Amino acid sequence: MLRITELKLPLNHPEGAIKSAILTRLDITESDLISYKIFRRAHDARKRNDIHLIYTVDIETKEEESILLRLKDDTKISITPDTSYRFATQAPKNISTRPIVIGTGPCGLFAGLILAQMGFRPIILERGKEVRERTKDTFGLWRKRQFNPESNVQFGEGGAGTFSDGKLYTQIKDPNHYGRKVLTEFVKAGAPAEILYVSKPHIGTYRLVTMVEQIRATIESLGGEIRFQSRVDKIEIENNQVRGVTLTNGETIASDHVVLAVGHSARDTFKMLYESGVYIEAKPFSVGFRIEHPQSLIDTCRYGSNAGNPILGAADYKLVHHCKNGRSVYSFCMCPGGTVVAATSEAEHVVTNGMSQYSRNERNANSGIVVGITPEDYPGHPLAGIDYQRRLEAHAYILGGKTYSAPGQLVGDFLTNIPSTSFGKVLPSYLPDVHLCNLDSALPDYAIEAIREALPAFDKKIPGFAMPDAVLTGVETRTSSPIRIRRNEYCQSINTKGLYPAGEGAGYAGGILSAAVDGIKVAEALALDMISVKR
Repeated sequence: MLRITELKLPLNHPEGAIKSAILTRLDITESDLISYKIFRRAHDARKRNDIHLIYTVDIETKEEESILLRLKDDTKISITPDTSYRFATQAPKNISTRPIVIGTGPCGLFAGLILAQMGFRPIILERGKEVRERTKDTFGLWRKRQFNPESNVQFGEGGAGTFSDGKLYTQIKDPNHYGRKVLTEFVKAGAPAEILYVSKPHIGTYRLVTMVEQIRATIESLGGEIRFQSRVDKIEIENNQVRGVTLTNGETIASDHVVLAVGHSARDTFKMLYESGVYIEAKPFSVGFRIEHPQSLIDTCRYGSNAGNPILGAADYKLVHHCKNGRSVYSFCMCPGGTVVAATSEAEHVVTNGMSQYSRNERNANSGIVVGITPEDYPGHPLAGIDYQRRLEAHAYILGGKTYSAPGQLVGDFLTNIPSTSFGKVLPSYLPDVHLCNLDSALPDYAIEAIREALPAFDKKIPGFAMPDAVLTGVETRTSSPIRIRRNEYCQSINTKGLYPAGEGAGYAGGILSAAVDGIKVAEALALDMISVKR
């Protein structure tokens, strides 16, 4: 097949325009075209009142060879690459040992799925509950201020990404097309087929719930085993080789191959690994607030007269500002038409995150406005970044009134450093509640200074971004893992053979798709090592 990239058409082009554009571009007749399929659809909104759709299409034609010869200098026409997935190996029928996967976020689920599809019958351990019970516990905090430290936004089947916008795009290099495998499996599990071709696919929380259940069922049907409420309290290590894990209930499960896919908030697990001698180092992350605006404001600023077009959907944004004090402030995990959610994993701490449903039709847009920090800001041992996060989260709990309400402030008051006393046109979406106050002490001085400089700068890019009634809610601290568990070229810990650090928690991913891709990569490396050991 042939691939055409950058096929540009008006936003509201008529039916049949794609076929006509293909025929014109290739200079062929309709009888020469056998079929075509949209591989990618993006939009160019640089001129908000003249938005165009940009297509990548794959074409089957009778004239492939002659077209390639005739248009050999056209860089936007090529042979369609093969993006099909091929398993790295298959388990021998008589293999008796089983790999262990810790965690059922996107990384753990896909590591487990790939291992199961290759015949290795993984044992997957999850400290939290299955996804529907976990959802009930999460709503318990949001609606009743009832917090469960083992079943919440961070812990449980599906991982932190379950309660998010469900974004399925990434900027990682993916020469093996693992991302395509992830999207294909998601569609099999019930995701809309459009995620295979839209440039910024997303799913939303409620659809993710049913998809996670379907992937679990697939793993189990292939001989895999998933155990919930099974927290790993110890990695058994002998002569720098993993030998198994011990659970909270005292049970020990033997295995020489363990995937560590625990997410960025498994602080007790990080402490256990560090004390066990596994090499860990501190890494940069970011801290800040969530900001909420009317979604209609963002739509109009980004799309002008095309705001509300169903193809475009709710508008997003991506912003960055480099401050005079040397810090960088940027938007993080922007959720169009979404809500700000309580995302703590520890009692008497407040953490915010963003979430959207597939429809993205809530009244507010929200995004993290965060400041980059480095280990130089929290010197000490490799886990010092966790202590840094905890201090900010514990203080936010106090600022919010010690009831899991989040501290909040209107942007206009924040910029002039006066406490807020009442809401204006923007009503916050965070549950259980937002307690208005002064956020001046919620972050270090350098972060407050940087955000106060950045908001007016962002307003120049999106007029109204610094509107006085916009709401800031604190604190956003779980932007990424504060640690990295270093691994070698075979995806194993650099000093603990058989331990495969993976995904966001280990410092190798940042989002649902990249975490799932890393799960596939680690599963393949583990499987090849198991085959080698078996031989």
